[in-house]
Amino acid sequence: MSRPQKDPLRSLTDEERSFVQQISRAQSEPASHVARAKAILAVAEGHTFTEAARSAGRCSGDAVAKLVARFNREGLAAIEPRHGGGPAVIYGEAEKERILAEFRRTPDREMDGTATWSVKTLQRALRRAADGLPTVSGETIWQVLHESGITWQRGRSWCETGKVVRKRKSGPVTVIDPDAASKKS
Repeated sequence: MSRPQKDPLRSLTDEERSFVQQISRAQSEPASHVARAKAILAVAEGHTFTEAARSAGRCSGDAVAKLVARFNREGLAAIEPRHGGGPAVIYGEAEKERILAEFRRTPDREMDGTATWSVKTLQRALRRAADGLPTVSGETIWQVLHESGITWQRGRSWCETGKVVRKRKSGPVTVIDPDAASKKS
């Protein structure tokens, strides 16, 4: 006979149950999400943690117990894995937005010492600012800019992917490609 569960699964709402069932049957979801959803459903149907692990293609009932405890705390967010090792994430969304805000600011020739941003001058400005990032690296700035679709061009200028300036009779017009993100990947 198995031990009693320390943290049994709370009852699922109808919305949660339908969402978890949808993920457990999905072929386009990552395998880790599908396995976690199958384990949650098996426990909800009354199976033990060990049986739920086996039905989800896993070995450890302890891992299912931890998944259930996390599901009780966080809800559907427990199906998606968290940061899986390596150095801790230092720069979150707020810091990335701060880097992009500084990039979008037109540099002041006197204060910044440049008319156009390079990675190094942007790094210097971010480190010097009162609300800036005192330890930001050039590599981090480069990654943030590339993730947002901004690339360094051969003509020593920055270009946003999907934006182009077209010449018209009325003057230059900025045209934005709505499918730029799908074309990149």
